[in-house]
Amino acid sequence: MNSFNFKKWNTILGWATFMIALITYSLTVEPTLSFWDCGEYIATSANLEVGHPPGAPLFQMLGAFFAMFALSADKIALMVNYLSVFSSAFTILFMFWSLTILLKKLIVGEKELSTNNAVMILGSAVIASLSFTFTDSFWYNAVEAEVYAMATFLIALLFWLGLRWEQEFETPRGNKWLLIISLVIGLSFGVHFMALLTFPAIGFLYFFKKYKTVTVKSFLIANVVIIVILLFIFKLLLPYTLAFFGKTEIFMVNSLGMPFNSGTIFAFILIIAAFYFGLNYTKKKGHVFYNTLILSTLFILIGFSTWMMLPIRANANTPINENKPSDAAEVLAYYNREQYGEQKLFYGPQFSDTYSGLDPVTPYLDDKPNYERDYKTGKYVITNDYKNAKQNTDDAHKAFLPRMWSNEHRENYMIFTEPLEFRINPEYAHEDELVQIVTEFRKAYEAGEVDEADYDKFLKGYGEYLIVDKPTFINNMKFMIQYQFGYMYVRYLLWNFVGRQSDVQGKYDNTNGNWLSGINFIDEIFIGTQKNLPSDMQNNKGRNTYFFLPFILAIIGMVFHAKKDIKSFYVLLVLFLFTGLALKVYLNERPFEPRERDYALVGSFYVFAMWIAYGVYAIFDTLKKYIQPKAAIPVVLGLSLVASPVLLAAENWDDHDRSNKDTAYTMAKAYLDSCEPNAILFTIGDNDTFPLWYMQEIEGYRTDVRIVNTSLFMTDWYIDQMKMKTHNSEPIPSSFNREQYKGSHRDYSLYVERTKDPLLLDDMLKFIALEDERAKITLNNGRKINYFPSKKVIYPIDKAAVIKNKVVSEKFYDSIVPAIEFEIKDDALYKNRLMMLDIVNQNNWKRPIYFTGGSFGEDDYLWMKDYLQLDGMCFKLVPVKTPAESPSPMKMGQIDSEKMFNIVMKWDWGNSGKPIIYHDPETRKNSISYRTNLARLMETLINEGKLDKAEKVIDLAMEKMPIQYFEYYSLLEPFAAGYYEVGKKDKARAILTEVIKKYQENLKFYSGWKPSEQNFSAMDIVTDIEQYRGILQVAQTAEDLEFYNKEKVKFNNFNKTFQRFGRKME
Repeated sequence: MNSFNFKKWNTILGWATFMIALITYSLTVEPTLSFWDCGEYIATSANLEVGHPPGAPLFQMLGAFFAMFALSADKIALMVNYLSVFSSAFTILFMFWSLTILLKKLIVGEKELSTNNAVMILGSAVIASLSFTFTDSFWYNAVEAEVYAMATFLIALLFWLGLRWEQEFETPRGNKWLLIISLVIGLSFGVHFMALLTFPAIGFLYFFKKYKTVTVKSFLIANVVIIVILLFIFKLLLPYTLAFFGKTEIFMVNSLGMPFNSGTIFAFILIIAAFYFGLNYTKKKGHVFYNTLILSTLFILIGFSTWMMLPIRANANTPINENKPSDAAEVLAYYNREQYGEQKLFYGPQFSDTYSGLDPVTPYLDDKPNYERDYKTGKYVITNDYKNAKQNTDDAHKAFLPRMWSNEHRENYMIFTEPLEFRINPEYAHEDELVQIVTEFRKAYEAGEVDEADYDKFLKGYGEYLIVDKPTFINNMKFMIQYQFGYMYVRYLLWNFVGRQSDVQGKYDNTNGNWLSGINFIDEIFIGTQKNLPSDMQNNKGRNTYFFLPFILAIIGMVFHAKKDIKSFYVLLVLFLFTGLALKVYLNERPFEPRERDYALVGSFYVFAMWIAYGVYAIFDTLKKYIQPKAAIPVVLGLSLVASPVLLAAENWDDHDRSNKDTAYTMAKAYLDSCEPNAILFTIGDNDTFPLWYMQEIEGYRTDVRIVNTSLFMTDWYIDQMKMKTHNSEPIPSSFNREQYKGSHRDYSLYVERTKDPLLLDDMLKFIALEDERAKITLNNGRKINYFPSKKVIYPIDKAAVIKNKVVSEKFYDSIVPAIEFEIKDDALYKNRLMMLDIVNQNNWKRPIYFTGGSFGEDDYLWMKDYLQLDGMCFKLVPVKTPAESPSPMKMGQIDSEKMFNIVMKWDWGNSGKPIIYHDPETRKNSISYRTNLARLMETLINEGKLDKAEKVIDLAMEKMPIQYFEYYSLLEPFAAGYYEVGKKDKARAILTEVIKKYQENLKFYSGWKPSEQNFSAMDIVTDIEQYRGILQVAQTAEDLEFYNKEKVKFNNFNKTFQRFGRKME
C-alpha cells in the first residue's frame, strides 16, 4: 500500500509556492504609484471613482478594500499595489493545483499513484509554478496597481474551476462548478475582458469529457460552437443587456411620459421575471440542460453586476468621473469604449484611404445618437448631430482582415511590406507636368533616392491626381505574421523564456528590445555581433539571459504532452493561442505602440510555463529507463530547479525590484510644486496627468491646482467637471454655457477667411459662440457648424491686472506687452482649444496658467509659445514676449532665475540619484525634461553673474541624475560647459571624460559590424560621432586646449573608422 499522502503534500506545496511568490512580490513591490495608468487606478480604487473605459469596477472595489489597511495616506498606494501582489501569488497557487490535476490524470489516470510518480508530479508542478513566478512580464505586473495581475489570477482560477468541473462532471451535483465558472466569468468583466479568453479551453474540457469518441466533424463543430458562445457572451449577452436597459428607459420616459429610472426598474423586473419563469418552467418539465443554461446565464449577469458601481459613483459626481456613465445608455457607451472610436477587425478601412479621401457614393454615415437627461422637460434629449456625422472613407480601400489600418503609421506599414502601387488618374493623364513629376519620382525611388517617408509625402501631396492601390491581402497577412505575431508576440514569449536584450523599447533595430539567449553564436545570427558591447548595453538591468533553458523545458513538455494525450494538449493549446495570437488579432497593433505590450500577454505565458512541468516529467520519464527512479528524481528536479526558476529569479531580480522606487511620485510633486497657488495646469497625456491625480486625490497634495487634461477637454462631461469646484480648486472661468458645448456642438470650428485683419480674442470667441445662422457654414454632409473669420488673434493685456496679481516679477514690468498676438496655424479650432482660449480670455490674469510641456505642437500651447516663462517643470503663460528659438519645448520661454532657483532647490528627489532603485526607461526618459530645464536655469544664472547659484544647480543635476544611471549624454554638454564657466575645470573634465568614454564604447561596438549593418544604422552612428564631437568642442570653447588636443586625436581615430559617412575631422 502506498503510504505517500498526495493530497496533503499537494495542499502543503501549493501554499508553499503561494508563499514564495507572495514574499518575492512583497519584497519587490513599488511603495507608491508607478507610471502610466497606475496613478489613476490607485486614485479611483481608494476613493471609488470612475476611471477610463472600459472600466474595472471589481478591481476598484477590491482596491478600496486593500486601501482600508493603509495606516496613512502615503501608504494607500502600497496597499492597492498589494492587490496585484496577492492576485499574482494566488495565480501561482491555482497554477500549481491545476498542474497537479493535469499531470496526475496524464500519468496515471484512474490508477493508484506511486510514490515516485507523486513526487515527480509535485516537483514538476513546483518548478513550473516558480518559473512563472519569476518570469519577466508576470513579475512586472505583480508589483504595481494595474488590472493585468488580477486578470491573470482570474484566468488561473477559471481554468482550475474548469478542471474541477471536469473531475465531477458526471456526479449528481457536478454542475455546481459550472455555476461558479459562470459567476467568475461575470466578475472578470469587472477587471479585464481578457479573462474571458479562458472559456474556449473550458469548453473543450467539457467536449472531450462528454464525447469519448471524437470525429473530425464533431471536432470542427465543437470549435465553431465554442467560439460562437464566446462571442455571444462578449458581444451579445452583456452589450444587449445594457442596451435593453437603455432603450427601455428611453422609451418609457420619452414615449410613455414616465419619470427617469422607471424604464431601468421595469427592465430589471422583466429580466428577473424572465429568469424566474424560465427556471421554474425548466425545473417542472425536467429540462436539466436548459435549466443549467439559464442558471449559468443568470450567474454571469450576477457577476457582471459589479458594474453597478459605475453609474452609482458617476451620479455621485466624484472628482475623477471619466465619461460619466450615469445611466444605462452611457454605461453601454462606456462598455463599448466609444470615445476611442471603432476599430474594424474583420472588414474595414486601411491606411491607404488617406490618399483617396471619402467614398464617392456614400461619403457620410450616421453616428449613434447620444442621449442625456433634460430635467426641465423630463425627457431624454439627443445632444449630437448624428445624421451624416461620420466620414466614410473610400470603400475601394476597405478589405477583409485589415491589419494595416492606422493613418498615423503609413510610413512604417510600407517599410514592413512594400510601398503602395499607384498610377495617374485618367482624368489627369493629359497633364504633361504631372506626368513629368510622376516619372521623375519613380526614377528617384528606383535609384534609392527616396525613402518611405518621401513616398508617403508624395502620395499625400498628389493623391487627388492619382489612383493609389490599397494594400493587398497578402501584404496584410505578411504584416500580421511578421510584426503582430512575430515582433509583438513571439519576441515577448522569448523575452520570458529565452532572455531579453534590454529594457529599452525595440523599434525593429538590432540594439534594443530583442530577445537574447546569452549564447553568442545564436544571438549573433539574429541581432549581430555581441563583441565589444558598450557598458550601457552590457550593464542594462533589463539584460537577462536564460540560455534557452526554460524554453527548452517547455518545448520538451509540449511534445511530451501532445504524444501522451492529444486531447489534454489541445485544451492547453487553445488557452495558449486565445490568450496569445488570438489576442493579437483582436488588438490589431500598429508599428509602433507608445510602449511595449508584453504585459497583456501573461495569460499565454502562463500556459507556456505550465508545459515546463511536462518537460521536467518527460526528462524523468526518459531518464528512469537508464537509472533507478529514486536516483533520477533528485537529479532531474535539482537540475530543473536551477535551470528554470532559480536562473529566472537570479537574472530578473534587479530589474523587477521596485522596493525603493519613487520616481513617478517625485515627478508628480515636481510638476505641482512648479505651480503657484490656485493655478490652472494644462496637461497632455497619461504620465503628466495620472500621477498628479494620485497626488491630489490620495495624498491631498496641492489640491488648489486645477489639472485640466486637454485630451479629455474635448468632451462635454469633462468640461462640466472643470466648471465645478473640486477640493480646494475653484472652477475654471468660462463664458460658454452647456448648451453651447454639449454633445457634438462646437466639436470644431472651421476657418473661413472673411478678413485679413486680426480679431480680438474676446470678439472671436463671442463670434464662435453665436447661434446666428450667419455665423455658421454648411458642410457637404448638411451639418451646420460655426466658423472663425481670421487666424490672426490679439489678446489685449490689462497691465494693471498683471501687476496686481503678480503674474511676473517686478523686474519684468517694463517688458509687459500691450497685447499678445498669435496666429492659429490650423484650419480647424477644436473644442478643447476653444475652451482653453476661453479660460485665458475670462481669467484676465487672476489665476496663473501653466502648461506641462513635452509637446512640440504649437496648438498645445495655444499658439502662444512666444509668451511663456519656464517655472521649474511647467511653462507659465506671461505677457512678456520671448520668441521661441525652435518648435522644441527645450527652447521655449523666459526664465525668472531667482524664482526658478527657489523652486528647483526645494524639489523632493526621493531616491532618484541612489543606486538602491531600478532606473527604468520612463525614469531615465524624464531626465530629459529635468536636465534641460536645469541647464537653462544654469545658463541664465551664469549670464546674470550668479555663479555660486549656477554651480549649485549643476551639482544638483549631477547628484540627482548621475551619468551612469540616466544616459541621454548629449544633455550633459551644458553642465560641462557650466562648470567651465564657474571655474570648476576638474568637474567639467570629469563629465567630459565619462561621456567621451560612452561614445567611444558605442563607436567601437559599431566598428565590429558588417558594412551593411552599419549602413542600416547610419543615423545612429553619425549621431554618436557628432555628439562625441559636440562634447569635445565644449572643452575647445572653454579654451581647455590641453584636454581638447589630447582627446581630439582619439576622436579623429574613431572618426576614421567610419570614413564612408563623410564626417569631418577635428
